[in-house]
Amino acid sequence: MRAMVLAAGLGTRLRPITYDMPKPMVPVLNRPVMEHILRLLAKHGFEQTIANLYWFPDLIEAHFGDGSSCGVKLSFSREEALLGTSGGVRNAADFLGDDFLVFSGDALTDIDLSAMRAFHESHDGIATLATKRVTDTTQFGVAITDGEGRIGGFQEKPDPSEALSDLANCGIYMFRKEVFDFFPAPGTSKAAGPDDPEVFADWAMDVFPKLLDEDVPFYSHEIDAYWNDIGNLVELREGNFDALTGAVRVEQVGEKVDGFRNYEPDGDEGDLEGPVLLGPDCELGDDVRIDGPAVIGDGAKIGAGSRLRDVIVLPGATVPERSVLIGAILGAR
Repeated sequence: MRAMVLAAGLGTRLRPITYDMPKPMVPVLNRPVMEHILRLLAKHGFEQTIANLYWFPDLIEAHFGDGSSCGVKLSFSREEALLGTSGGVRNAADFLGDDFLVFSGDALTDIDLSAMRAFHESHDGIATLATKRVTDTTQFGVAITDGEGRIGGFQEKPDPSEALSDLANCGIYMFRKEVFDFFPAPGTSKAAGPDDPEVFADWAMDVFPKLLDEDVPFYSHEIDAYWNDIGNLVELREGNFDALTGAVRVEQVGEKVDGFRNYEPDGDEGDLEGPVLLGPDCELGDDVRIDGPAVIGDGAKIGAGSRLRDVIVLPGATVPERSVLIGAILGAR
């Protein structure tokens, strides 16, 4: 089974960070979130992978190359205009083959893809959607299922008092190629505006409603694994700190400090109270205090006398001397 990572979106809810980088390149523990995804795909045998690109495509291609550093063989599908969540997949249909996995490029998770594949192959449905139970349905689209997991409807961000389900759609799908038979005709997408290309299509607005209308079976695969879609700045903070404390199993880049550590650069004292991740080549000035959870990016510079608590300092960023940062995300500009 081949895989596709959806990496073309603008990431507007992560601005201003995504003014300088595409959302899949936003770091979690000093690795782009897409790098965690590719390593997860490799772990479960999804080596043949393609990613669609639109926003800062050169940055993604330059970082990942052929994907070998992450254990996959990676191809790219550039879009001249955004094609939508399913339009981009249709554009790569020749690569994907008979059965394929679609993975949102902003998902931080350690989902067992092997178990999901086994479930997908066990039923006769055209699709399998990963879902996870959530306490706040107002933040997610939820799937309504029967006792066998067959999906009978959706609600988009319902109030808990009106929610018919608490199964959030994780944006991780497995499909059979026949799903392309249920895509909207050119120019008829319900999600497309007047300037959208005729090949635009959306899973939630176009394809899934068509499957429901024609009584085509597709199923929910409920997961217990960690999942965070890194959709906004709050979720980016949560994802980094959850990864730092081990709530989600992903690789980290740098030195992790647990507990208390005193260091003495240039003879002056400075303290770290973990958990703190120090990225490679980061520099801490004299008399710096960092209280975790905190993630200090690769090449970041923390000015002398600064005090940081519950912060993420992105790679290459500089904290001026004698700064106080609490609950902040600091970028290079």
